[in-house]
Amino acid sequence: MTKPTLLILAAGMGSRYGGIKQLDAFGPNGETIIDYSLFDAIRAGFGKVVFIIREELREDFEKVFGPKLKGKIDYDYAIQGFQSYVPDSLGKAERAKPWGTGHAMLCAWEQTDTPFAVINADDFYGADSFKTMADFLSQNTDEGVHAMIGYHVKNTLSENGTVSRGVCEQDENGFLTSVVERTKILRNEEGKIVFLDEGDPVTLGDNTPVSMNFWGFMPSAFPKTKEYFEAYAEKNFDAPKAEFYIPTVMSNMINEGVGKCKVFDTSSDWFGVTYPEDKPEVQASIQKLVSEGKYPKKLW
Repeated sequence: MTKPTLLILAAGMGSRYGGIKQLDAFGPNGETIIDYSLFDAIRAGFGKVVFIIREELREDFEKVFGPKLKGKIDYDYAIQGFQSYVPDSLGKAERAKPWGTGHAMLCAWEQTDTPFAVINADDFYGADSFKTMADFLSQNTDEGVHAMIGYHVKNTLSENGTVSRGVCEQDENGFLTSVVERTKILRNEEGKIVFLDEGDPVTLGDNTPVSMNFWGFMPSAFPKTKEYFEAYAEKNFDAPKAEFYIPTVMSNMINEGVGKCKVFDTSSDWFGVTYPEDKPEVQASIQKLVSEGKYPKKLW
């Protein structure tokens, strides 16, 4: 049975957080959120980890994670550069930030030769989600069928500001029909969850499934991602803040009829850090899980 690979998206700038949140301490012994994802991935059956980072972070990542992972799981690094996979004909990209999550995934193509999952570095997903995804990726034999973990939007909000989520719709068989990135979601004064992207607030049901960027792909997704990104780069080359998202990749494959996406529903609480004010809440949530015996007090 093939062991899947885990790609960790860790090249973001952390502009709202105000620092390198990928390496910030949240656990009782200084563990990062990534540490908990790695711990869950190893016990779920993943066989390799690829950190997708900026070049200037490589030394720090090796120092922090190398000693913990040695002998436990294979690991590698993929560099998300501003010029990576940008067509040469377009010239040098003048950008203020990386090209986004879909581009980050593409940058790990050379390091990935098995079915693979993709997660954010700064999100805590829970052990069940890793086990569900590892089982799917290990057993699925259809190159055209991919997957995602769908969280209830009510479990993914921040009390400290708006959040970005991929709002999903699925068919009667549990396959994704659309996912749209909404960048301004919050619970309003009336207690309703709304997004503000389009002017007037649009209400979402509490259990609306959203993507927290926990995706599972077969290797066939890489050449399609390259095709879509090159087209996106040509259209947005002069927009230095434009981002190419993983939901765009999945939506394009669905619309073209070249891919399907199974949605695995979970009612698990997700937590993560978007704002500095989120940190104490995340620390308390991890401490609660440790106190309940779901994680050892010291992971490594």
